[in-house]
Amino acid sequence: MHPIDRLLDIMDQLRDPQRGCPWDLKQTFRSIVPHTLEEAYEVADAIEQGDLQELRGELGDLLFQVVFYARLAKERQAFDFHQVVDGICEKMLRRHPHVFGEASYADDRALHAAWDAAKRQERQVQPTNSIESQMDGVTRAMPALVRAEKLQRRAARVGFDWPQVAGAIAKTREELSEVEQAIAGDQPARIEDELGDLLFAVVNVTRLLGCDAEQTLRAANVKFERRFRAMERRLAEAGTPDLTALDLAKLDAAWEDVKAEECE
Repeated sequence: MHPIDRLLDIMDQLRDPQRGCPWDLKQTFRSIVPHTLEEAYEVADAIEQGDLQELRGELGDLLFQVVFYARLAKERQAFDFHQVVDGICEKMLRRHPHVFGEASYADDRALHAAWDAAKRQERQVQPTNSIESQMDGVTRAMPALVRAEKLQRRAARVGFDWPQVAGAIAKTREELSEVEQAIAGDQPARIEDELGDLLFAVVNVTRLLGCDAEQTLRAANVKFERRFRAMERRLAEAGTPDLTALDLAKLDAAWEDVKAEECE
């Protein structure tokens, strides 16, 4: 039996009304979404750790999520796993005429323009009272940092973008100033609004510098966690395992020592 057929058979047994798993039987499209997101992030974590054995397992978990959705759809007579596979195969063939057809593009920019044009053509026709927007198709369910970057890239297609990163940096300073003004005025609703603008502006700077906002922040999280753990170890070895017994000045001094060690 082919491995994918074996997996589909396992899924069939898990969802069998008489003999299946009680947990799997009560799941719905909505209920397994959090698990899908978690598995996707675990794939990303395995890649960041450079652990290919872990990645193999996490990819299997993510594939199982796809099989689960396809099984639920099959029960509703909407589509099945094989149709999902056929669909993505056809899409890849259609979107890569330079590989599977006779098309050719002068450079990456032309290639990306053709890709975007193909995606726009594939979208469902908008209602007659609706105007097609560059923002169409940017799902609200994706992580906020990822969505901010994608919205900015969509706007950049029509020239609504900073020509130089210096402009984006100046805008970030402006947004930070507005956050400070909102704090000084003790305006909670405005503070949150201005913080959102500040975060959006920082994503703009990150994008224009050629970095990925989500991956950049993930790397910063890893660095912060590494340094904090090192600080904890340092203080525990010095006889202070309880960080709450120290004031901020002493914690900050230990933090700076850890940073200095990393730079040596």
